[in-house]
Amino acid sequence: MKNKYLMMLAKEYPDIEAVSSEMINLSAICSLPKGTEYFFSDLHGEYEAFLHLLKSASGMIRAKIETAFSKTMPVREQEKLAALIYYPENQLKQLKNCGLLNDEWRKLTIYRLITVCQTVTAKYSRSKVRSKMPKGFAFIIDELLHVSEDINRDFYYEQIINSILETGIADDFITDICTLIQVMCIDHLHIIGDIFDRGPRADIIINELMKYSDIDIQWGNHDISWMGAASGNRALMANVLRIAISYNSFDVLEDGYGINLRALAVFAAETYADDPCANFIPHVLDCNKYDPVDIHLAAKMHKSMAVIQFKLEGQLIAKHPEYDMENRSLLKNIDLKRNVCVIDGKEYPLTDTCFPTIDPENPLRLTAEEESLMNVIANSFLHSKTLKEHIKFLYSHGSMYKCFNNNLLFHGCIPMNEDGSFKRVFADGAEYSGKALLEHINTICFRAYFGKPDSPERKNAVDFMWYLWCGKNSPLYGKDKMAAFERYFIDDDEISAETYTPYYELSKNAGTCRKILEEFVLDSETAHIINGHVPVKIKDGESPVKADGKLFIIDGGISKAYQTKTGIAGYTLIYDSHSLHLAQHPPFSENYREKAPTVTVVEKMPERVNIEDTDLGTQIHEKLRDLGELLNAYRSGEILENSEV
Repeated sequence: MKNKYLMMLAKEYPDIEAVSSEMINLSAICSLPKGTEYFFSDLHGEYEAFLHLLKSASGMIRAKIETAFSKTMPVREQEKLAALIYYPENQLKQLKNCGLLNDEWRKLTIYRLITVCQTVTAKYSRSKVRSKMPKGFAFIIDELLHVSEDINRDFYYEQIINSILETGIADDFITDICTLIQVMCIDHLHIIGDIFDRGPRADIIINELMKYSDIDIQWGNHDISWMGAASGNRALMANVLRIAISYNSFDVLEDGYGINLRALAVFAAETYADDPCANFIPHVLDCNKYDPVDIHLAAKMHKSMAVIQFKLEGQLIAKHPEYDMENRSLLKNIDLKRNVCVIDGKEYPLTDTCFPTIDPENPLRLTAEEESLMNVIANSFLHSKTLKEHIKFLYSHGSMYKCFNNNLLFHGCIPMNEDGSFKRVFADGAEYSGKALLEHINTICFRAYFGKPDSPERKNAVDFMWYLWCGKNSPLYGKDKMAAFERYFIDDDEISAETYTPYYELSKNAGTCRKILEEFVLDSETAHIINGHVPVKIKDGESPVKADGKLFIIDGGISKAYQTKTGIAGYTLIYDSHSLHLAQHPPFSENYREKAPTVTVVEKMPERVNIEDTDLGTQIHEKLRDLGELLNAYRSGEILENSEV
């Protein structure tokens, strides 16, 4: 078997020279500083703010400009250069309209951009930088970045830049080198869940993420909701529509994913014609650009999907008693004659008493019209080409958790008991806990989308995706209940409250974090847990850094829906070769480009971290061992050089 593997390796490295060259290259790479990792969480469809964070590297490009030009360029000029790097096409257009775009400006700007590019690429191998360069200008950029000491540098620059200006390609060159600077600032991208819901265009975010080669995603409960809907779970289809409509996000449904809402609009207008649906008026945090819907019709559509969802959820609960969620099937507890609902043995008056589609004898049954509507909706979900592409991307780059460079990444929680032990959760006829639980859930998620069609195993997995969305023992949810029904129909803050499971209090203790890190086979003294899911209310004095620096919760409220609670607009955790930095962002606005984040060093590395010290370094050393064996096989004659293998 070993010899067979070496024969396969020999196809890529057919002789001693090729093997030796690659071993030298890999050894050199190991000595370089590690690349910079960026951690984001809970993007919730806020594409404008998130794309700005990517383009600006969460303020780090501005910091690089300051490092390079603090003594030679006024602050205002530094800000203009930063804006150009973030939005080159837009800035060039503005300069042209103002009559400020001329060859003198272009020449000076190219000099400055080359200096910034040298700063951000200094710690990477030349081959890596070259691989990221735009193909059309790769040779020119490479020459400008790596002028030999034997050449008159200033004269050489002058000649190349004059040629760029004379050939009329300067604006395209400026655009491409700005893009290269953006790309080189982010070596690896980690998304700690919840790309979807609340914000206007999660689809635009995923389109951008798909451009990155080094990216991983830890699924959040909102991502699982969309993944489950795309897998065929109708309760989650209703949930996706309900949430999108509740935040007036029609563009992501219709323009983004081609979900046909005409049938829903007709159904809602007819079924709730005289109902004001006052409890269902959407939150208008963003205006729709492509698919505006009258707010009162939107309220009727919102209520239509909520009622259908509660029916479908009740059916799932009845089908799966092992979920232990019978107390969440609340439509069965409504007394339509007295307009009350019984919850946990107590009666609560209903604030909305219009239920034209509920049969008191069988409250969970869809009407013929609701059934027909869900058939139309399901057809849209299951045949959306863009949705399929995006869901497959979430699967190919995503998982329930990830261990990366001695950090443990997951969105929500590890289910735990109050005594700090790992909670055993029932799934697929057996109980799992800790690391094994997340790994088994990962298997179920893949089965839901890729399993054998119509098999009982796949159907159960599709159903379980709903449990992951809102189940009390779901590691992606982590609360005792999803109180959507209570918020819609009952005016009582106590019964509407959702209580976090023990993990969230226990994880504030460093000892608990060490226990979790050891469960995932990480060094509990140096590793960290990185979470999202729970907005950090910094305005109330909360800190994203907990458990003596063992835990980082990086949901700072990039979603507009949370900014009144957090007081800021999100966090970025940045891990370079020297330190862990936490960037705290101001709310996105038209003037956002001029509002730099507050960047704080939260942990300094004892010594600079090289690639040799990372997971990539481990992989490189494994390959070096394999190449060493191939080299010995060539030298001993066990495998012949340049042989047909």
